[in-house]
Amino acid sequence: MTKTDFAERHLGMEQEFFLVDEEGVLSNQADAFLQRCWEIAQAESHHPQCFVPEFVKSVVEINTIPVHNLRELTAEYLKTLKIGLRAARDLHLRLYPLSTYPLHIMPVRRNRPNYHLQAATVGAERFENAAKCTGTHLHLELPAGIVNRRVGCSYNSSAADRAELLNTYNLVTALDAALIALSRACPFYEGRVSGMAVRTLHYRGREEFAWEGVYTHLQPVGGLLPYAASIEDLVELLFHRYYTWQEAMGRAGLDRQLFRQWGGELLKVGWNPVRLNRLGTIELRGMDSNYPEVTLALIALIVDAVNRVRHEELIVRPKAGAKTFQLNEGKLNVPEFEYLNGELLYGAVTEGVNSLAVKTYLDSVLEFVANEDKLSQAFTQFRTALGEYRTTEAKLLADLAPTTEELSRPEGLRLVRHCCDQLEAQVEFLSQQSASSR
Repeated sequence: MTKTDFAERHLGMEQEFFLVDEEGVLSNQADAFLQRCWEIAQAESHHPQCFVPEFVKSVVEINTIPVHNLRELTAEYLKTLKIGLRAARDLHLRLYPLSTYPLHIMPVRRNRPNYHLQAATVGAERFENAAKCTGTHLHLELPAGIVNRRVGCSYNSSAADRAELLNTYNLVTALDAALIALSRACPFYEGRVSGMAVRTLHYRGREEFAWEGVYTHLQPVGGLLPYAASIEDLVELLFHRYYTWQEAMGRAGLDRQLFRQWGGELLKVGWNPVRLNRLGTIELRGMDSNYPEVTLALIALIVDAVNRVRHEELIVRPKAGAKTFQLNEGKLNVPEFEYLNGELLYGAVTEGVNSLAVKTYLDSVLEFVANEDKLSQAFTQFRTALGEYRTTEAKLLADLAPTTEELSRPEGLRLVRHCCDQLEAQVEFLSQQSASSR
């Protein structure tokens, strides 16, 4: 594999947003908003497919087309966001960018069989948590043909392609706790502040920690999957996930044929933080929706790390007892899975960047992505000159802390409008920066 081949790899992203009215009240006008986005996109020769409905009418998804590098991704992301913001203004709506809406909501779900099937399998009340959270997904293109929709991974692929898949998969798996801690966005859920990463808690869940989320009892389907030592290991994880979902359907009294009628296949079962996608990508789904500055810095961190592994042909494997990233003679040793998905996950969701274990791990991640003494964009966004980490969540709590334990409706709406203002200001500022750098 040559560096030229790597340069041809695509990346793309998806970000979910809540729709609100001008007062900050949640709006169910997704269909009207999307129609207006499509009209503007067509008129401006953009890409209407970048504006996508979600399974509830108060959330929309804004995507980029596949691009080759961060500069192109930034330009596409900002251009698409500007169309979304213009469409919202035309309808007297706004886009709220953070990971949870701060006040109590009653989502209106779309009437589609696949959504009903998911809700019936995990439980309707539990599944509703997914409607109250928004995330950002990054797609990293893998070698052509290595992702197989029927068996997961192609066994007739080259040794170099298999190595790239395994090293990329293990690397982004090892970044999971970093992405949780650094992307923490809105601290409020249903009008209360818990001091935890609420999207991760309520979406991923975890029975061992008493986190009640969508996938609390279905971790192979929605939790972080282990590292893989080989293609065979990875395929085994994918089939285990598939059969776990089938068994959950059976326990819920559902005919498994319903899933096949929906188009169910091996790679379609899985809402994990890291997953192989049928598009031929590895998809990272663990980040909170956030402001553009934070989102782009997180993507820069991931892409810088992946590019270093690719270009230096590093072997990425967990090492017994390792708690940080450790580079050693062509190998990148990463935290063993029990620690990554145990103590580190717990620290990232509870104390976050204030956890000593998480901070030590984050230091090692950021040091790895630094290239030839040139600091990654992630350094300046997330770590101060004094070595302290900062997040959107912490700034919101400092600037807009509620007067009581429960967020009042006026306080919540003020917070929503503030976040909408920040989104719009950042899109304008970053667009000007992007244009001047061309």
